[in-house]
Amino acid sequence: MLRLEPRQQASSTMRWLTPILAVAITMFMGGLLFAAMGKNPFEAIRIIFLDPFFHETFGPYSRSQLMVKAGPLILIATGLSIGFRAGVWNIGAEGQFVMGAIAGGAVGLALHPADGFWVLPLMTVVGAIGGMAWAMIPALLRIKFNTNEILVSLMLVYVAYNFLAAMVTGPLKNPDGFGFPESRSFTSVDSTHLPMIYEPLGMHAGVLVALGIVIAAYVMMERHLLGFQIRLTGESPRAAKFAGVNPAFIVAVCLGISGALAGMAGLFEVTGPAGKLTTNFPVGYGFTAIIVAFLGRLNPIGIVLAGLLMALTYIGGELAQLSLGIPAAAISVFQGMMLFFLLAVDVFVNYRLVWKKEVK
Repeated sequence: MLRLEPRQQASSTMRWLTPILAVAITMFMGGLLFAAMGKNPFEAIRIIFLDPFFHETFGPYSRSQLMVKAGPLILIATGLSIGFRAGVWNIGAEGQFVMGAIAGGAVGLALHPADGFWVLPLMTVVGAIGGMAWAMIPALLRIKFNTNEILVSLMLVYVAYNFLAAMVTGPLKNPDGFGFPESRSFTSVDSTHLPMIYEPLGMHAGVLVALGIVIAAYVMMERHLLGFQIRLTGESPRAAKFAGVNPAFIVAVCLGISGALAGMAGLFEVTGPAGKLTTNFPVGYGFTAIIVAFLGRLNPIGIVLAGLLMALTYIGGELAQLSLGIPAAAISVFQGMMLFFLLAVDVFVNYRLVWKKEVK
């Protein structure tokens, strides 16, 4: 019989090479998927990974969108990775992303047309609080009733979707919007519009904040006592208890941080690329960030590289839809393959297949 046996010691080199191997397998299997749909697989892979940089027509625009799409993925994935390393599985970052955008956006709409340097920072803080508050629901339920935060946080995503629809057709609806389910445009007032730092690379202020958060997260996880407690809780919960670590505190901190960063990302998205709150505002960044977190090995620096790669598949996927008529669902499947094959390759890094005769 074929059985999986744990390796005595997993190769650290292979652990860092597995994301590259997973991407390579994804490209191969994705090519087969596109071929099954009647598309040229080589052309599809080229369009997704190379045309955003080198295409004469689409290249300049695609390069300018790379950091715009990578920023929220990096910000959300950084927060998720902190919880994942502690064994706290926040799967509902998409809902926290939405609630942060609603909370922070509501402040800007309430102050409209106020114009001051303090408006956007206030919206950012409230957006982070909104995301954190939404994440604290599964945190409190797990602490008090030992509920599964995976299920609770995931179900709250759909509550957030419906709450967004209620807001843009009710209190936050644009009075001059001719009845459309959307808010006022945040780009109409400088104080509620995210400033662009370097337009050719899509480097807006939110991207700089995301990169700053990455550095702070790295320092916290590698150099701070809290980071040690989080890692210890994930690696050995019993040892963490003997060391005096409060598991309820770790759950609350991890979900609070990840919710706050997701909420901040939502606020940056609505005051930047999206420009307004609409029922179509959620684009799945909260779910995609889970792939980014694991592809980056739950390491803040790795998450930056994984975020850029995933942003590339977003942009290249849009080009493939335009050029080859590949459905958006197929691009989503292609992105999901990365996580699937990363987990599959990880199995063989930590385990090995052995043949054992069954003893009767």
